[in-house]
Amino acid sequence: MVVTKVDNALRLAAVDRKATSLGLTAGMPLANARAMLPALEVVAADKPADRKLLEHIADWSERYTPLVALDPPRALLLDITGVAHLFGGEAAMLDQVRSSLAKQGFAVRGAIAGTTAAARALARCKDGAIAPPSEEAVYISPLPIEALNLDPVTTHALRCAGLKTVGQVASRGRAELIARFDAGVVLTLDNALGRIEQPISPRVPPPDYSVEHQFAEPLITQDAALAVLKALAARLATMLEEYGNGARCLEAGFFRVDGVLRRIIIETAKPTREPALIERLFREKLDALADPLDPGFGYDLIRLSASRVERADPETIGLDGNASAEKEISCLIDRMAARFGSRRILVFRPNDTHIPEAAAVVVSAQYAKPTKAKWERVRDRGEAPRRPLRLFAQPEPVEVIAEVPEGPPLRFRWRRVLHTVAFAEGPERIAAEWWRLQEPQPTRDYFRVEDREGRHFWLYRSGIYGRETAAARWFMHGIFA
Repeated sequence: MVVTKVDNALRLAAVDRKATSLGLTAGMPLANARAMLPALEVVAADKPADRKLLEHIADWSERYTPLVALDPPRALLLDITGVAHLFGGEAAMLDQVRSSLAKQGFAVRGAIAGTTAAARALARCKDGAIAPPSEEAVYISPLPIEALNLDPVTTHALRCAGLKTVGQVASRGRAELIARFDAGVVLTLDNALGRIEQPISPRVPPPDYSVEHQFAEPLITQDAALAVLKALAARLATMLEEYGNGARCLEAGFFRVDGVLRRIIIETAKPTREPALIERLFREKLDALADPLDPGFGYDLIRLSASRVERADPETIGLDGNASAEKEISCLIDRMAARFGSRRILVFRPNDTHIPEAAAVVVSAQYAKPTKAKWERVRDRGEAPRRPLRLFAQPEPVEVIAEVPEGPPLRFRWRRVLHTVAFAEGPERIAAEWWRLQEPQPTRDYFRVEDREGRHFWLYRSGIYGRETAAARWFMHGIFA
């Protein structure tokens, strides 16, 4: 038996068939169970492990429908609207799900109904039942009130009031039930009887487009799986082309016969529907995996989904060949992102500001959009650079030993090294962007200096000399090559 602590008391969380035949039920206090069976052996519940197992079963269930929701602690809700015919009908699909889970060693109960509460109640008390549309009340009314899965206090109160079945509870007035209990009981009752519908919240958002291939015999090699992916990409491209879309994010799901699901995701810089490119990106991704794809006993289902799509308008190809070059760069970015990760392939974009450290922003190359701001030339041909090649992310404080009034430092110490200035140029005054700041910031006076060893630095004084002397400090902002 499995026990868990509820309100500072140990209660049975799960019981097996033998314990059920002896009168034990889930939710019973452990002391009562011990009184009935002194030799009862129990183990503590492991909720994280139980949830992980439930998520594993939910992954496996996605072979039937992408709309799978968790119903803790031990149930799943599957929205099979429009997919039952793919498996021979509702009855055949339910039998297939139950038998497949039973082969994996699970004790499973299942039912089909038009609402979540009705399906949950039938699965608990009438295994294998299928309630036709608009007939949920006929199937639910004879069931005991425990089928509604209400809290133990409410269930006990209903039984004490002489209401032992769902139909008896439904016969009472709504105002009476709300006054005695709460609106949640009436909401659950209406949902179970098919009067209202509460949609499920799938644990994984459904994709925009999806294609799949099932195998009569398991597929056991990666090359064969990639060939299937390429064929699926061709089918997906046809669907995308019909609506004028292209995929930006693609997910391949490899369903193993033992119930394990492995998801592989790739992203693209531009909307695409080229099967060869998609297959190549997945190959790059698989080759770079730290945890290689393990087919185990083989795959019985491979699914390719486009989880994010964008409009892919036809492009006009110019005679200068720039479009071909841009496409090659885009493909290179996609391949590198598939191998190293999209967050590691970055690109600089100009920013509309005169603050040096904010003049450029770093964004993911796959999601970098064209900007109106343009790179500005800051020096003429043959002129020495006005900005350092290396700019520090955070300016580093400098200890100035001697300086010229309103001018550059003569000697300064930076990173415990003393430098003597041989040449200096400046100042270049840069004021803070007062229209973007809550508090005023001091003005910066930048100097390009060269020490006696020939090293070039870019320093600035925070605060105008003479007017902000008390707040004036020196900082190293960059170094020249």
